[in-house]
Amino acid sequence: MTDAIKLGDIYDKNLNFLVGSGASAGLFPTLALRVRNDAGDAHTLESLATWFEERKDPRFDWLFMHYYATCIRPAQAYHPSATDSVDAKVVIANYETFLGTVLHMLQRRKPLDKRCNIFTTNYDACFAQAADRILARASDDFVVNDGARGFRRRYLQARNFNTYLCQTGVFERTQTSVPQVNLVHLHGSIYWRKEGAGILVDYQASVLDSLIPAEQMAALNAFSATLLDETAGVADLVAPALPDPVRDAFWEAYRKLPIVNPTKWKFHETVFDEHYYQMLRLLSYELEKPNAVLITFGFSFADEHILNLLTRSLANPSLQVFVCCYSANEHARLSGLFKVYSNVRCITLDNGKLDFQAFNEQIFTISPPTDGRQPVNAEAVAVPGEGG
Repeated sequence: MTDAIKLGDIYDKNLNFLVGSGASAGLFPTLALRVRNDAGDAHTLESLATWFEERKDPRFDWLFMHYYATCIRPAQAYHPSATDSVDAKVVIANYETFLGTVLHMLQRRKPLDKRCNIFTTNYDACFAQAADRILARASDDFVVNDGARGFRRRYLQARNFNTYLCQTGVFERTQTSVPQVNLVHLHGSIYWRKEGAGILVDYQASVLDSLIPAEQMAALNAFSATLLDETAGVADLVAPALPDPVRDAFWEAYRKLPIVNPTKWKFHETVFDEHYYQMLRLLSYELEKPNAVLITFGFSFADEHILNLLTRSLANPSLQVFVCCYSANEHARLSGLFKVYSNVRCITLDNGKLDFQAFNEQIFTISPPTDGRQPVNAEAVAVPGEGG
C-alpha cells in the first residue's frame, strides 16, 4: 500500500504520461458505452463498431453518428474562452494542477535534461488552454511543444518533437534547457486539418457546422440513449434506415476529420495515417529507453494498437508503468490484463472514484494529503520476478 506515486523516485527518469478521455470527463463525454454483448459485458465503442462492420450492419452508420455527436462535436463546439461554467473551470483547473506538478518535477532535473512527453488520445484543447493560463500568470517558464512549426501557418512534423529550447548566460558561459512538455496527440486533434501533403495546426479554427442534419437528431438521440442503457442488448438498438444522400454526405465529411476511428482502421487520409504511426513509434521508442516511466490516467486500453505496443515495451526491464484506474472494477480488469508483468502497478482508491482531481490530490502530487483520507490500492500486479 502507498499514498502516492513517489515523485522523488521518478523525477529524473525518462518521464512519459498517457492521458485519456477520463481527464476531460465533466467537460466532454467519454467513449464509454453500457449496452451489453451476448456475454453480458458492456460493449466498448471499438468492439461494437467492429461487430457491426464485420456484419455490414446498417446500424454501423448510426453508431458513428453517435460517436461524432457525443464525442467529437462537443469538442468542436467548445471555445476556450467559455470557462464560465463550473464544469469547465474544474476540468481546466485539474489540467493546470497536473501540468504544475509535471513542471515541478522537470525543474529538479539536470540543466540540459528538462523534458518529458505527454501522449494523449484526447482531441480537445484542454492541455493547450491550461498551459496558456499558466503562462499568462508568468509564474513558470516552460514550453509546450505540440510538434508544429511556423508563424501564421503552423505545420505538424514528427521530427519537431526532437527539438528543445536552451537559455544561455550573457556571455554564453552557462546553458540550461527550458522545461519542455512534448504534447503528442495520438488520436488526432480537432485543430488539425489536411493542407496539401501536410497537417496544419490552427487553434483559432472556426467552429464547423454539425455533420448531422437536424431532422435526424431525434432518431439519433433515441439510439444513443439505448447505447448508454446498461439493461439493453445489441438487439435493442433500433434505428430507422438512413436516406442515401444523408448517409453519403455524413461519411464524405466525416472521413475528412483528423480523428482516429474506434475500429481496426484509423484514418482515411494517408497524411494523417502516416503521422499516427509515426507517433506510435515515438511512444514505443520512449518506452524502450533505459529507466523509462509511464503514468497513465483516464485511459481504458481499449485501443489495441496502444495496448499491444505497451505490452511489447514491457520487455524493457527498466520500464516502470503506473496504471491509474477509475474504480475497483477497472482495477480488477486492468490488473488481470497486466497480471504477468512485474513492472506494472495498477492504482485505485480504496474508497471512492479516482477522478482527475483525486489523481492530482492523492496520487500524483507534490504534497501528499494529510487530512486522514484513505490510502490507495497500489499493489504490484505480479510478484517481482514473474512475467515481463
